[in-house]
Amino acid sequence: MARILLIDDDPSLLDILLLEFEDAGHDVCSARDGALGWQRLKNDPPYDLVVSDVNMPGVDGFSLCRRVREAGLVVPILLLTGRDTEVDEALGLELGADDFVTKPFSTRVLLARCSALLRRDAMRRAPPQKPATVTLGDLSLDPERMEVRYQDVPVDVTVTEFRLLEALTRRPGVVFSRDRLLELARGDDSVVAPRIIDTYVRRLRRKFELVDASFSAIDTVVGAGYRWRER
Repeated sequence: MARILLIDDDPSLLDILLLEFEDAGHDVCSARDGALGWQRLKNDPPYDLVVSDVNMPGVDGFSLCRRVREAGLVVPILLLTGRDTEVDEALGLELGADDFVTKPFSTRVLLARCSALLRRDAMRRAPPQKPATVTLGDLSLDPERMEVRYQDVPVDVTVTEFRLLEALTRRPGVVFSRDRLLELARGDDSVVAPRIIDTYVRRLRRKFELVDASFSAIDTVVGAGYRWRER
């Protein structure tokens, strides 16, 4: 459920939208023009989304967008417009609108577009998730600290080696080509021969063999690439 403000000077359309949004489970408030809508935005508890007509007397949808953004409010705004023109859309986006729906419209489409905006805003506000630690048998990888431990012994690796190791261990048993591993490990556009992966793998094997001489978890798949062996 989201808290939504509907703004339109057409009473019949406003009543229809109120019913549709309430039936969809949202907490809905309304305003019959841009001036009242602006007062609600300033004085009411925060809204999750604003759906506003563009063509209204006094404070129109474009003016409302400008006021909202100048006030530092980041609430998503969807504008309803009776004109399907690139000029209107470009102006609205410049003023801070997030999406447009052209009249006449299907309420189902409008609700879907609003849901998309709400999801996008929720993702924007969500705290970043820290990368999950990889624990695979005797191996432990901490992506935040870029630390590797094998049999509880620290293993010193470079950034590229860590990324290569992480790619292999997050999908044990999956065969990665040299090209794919190079893309995952280096993450840049530098021109490097895919065979450089062989060098990285050899170095990783040596480092693990210093901890356990019998280390053999990184398989070479002839003609295909490498994989971390499933236990």
